[in-house]
Amino acid sequence: MDDTFKLPEDCTEMREVRIGVDTTDRQLMELLDRRFGYMRAAARIKTDRNVVRDEARKAEVIGNAVADAEMRQLPTRNIAEIWDLLVETSIAYELEEWDRIRA
Repeated sequence: MDDTFKLPEDCTEMREVRIGVDTTDRQLMELLDRRFGYMRAAARIKTDRNVVRDEARKAEVIGNAVADAEMRQLPTRNIAEIWDLLVETSIAYELEEWDRIRA
């Protein structure tokens, strides 16, 4: 047995599932790194710290995630909670970056 990544529908053993989960988690971290890079860019671009928090945009981002989850038949309530935490963490990170850049 090798450690080749397989898609879920191709897995026949738990070892393959675990390799897939671990591979997917690493890919998610790469995507989160990119997302937080956008927060660093926003902190650099925004000239007013007071516009970092944007409740309308937050609602839009969470709504988009929930709609996508619904289409994929994923648990929408849990996805909404995850995205709420993701957006709040992103806002806190952007505020820290905003302050760091201008210190």
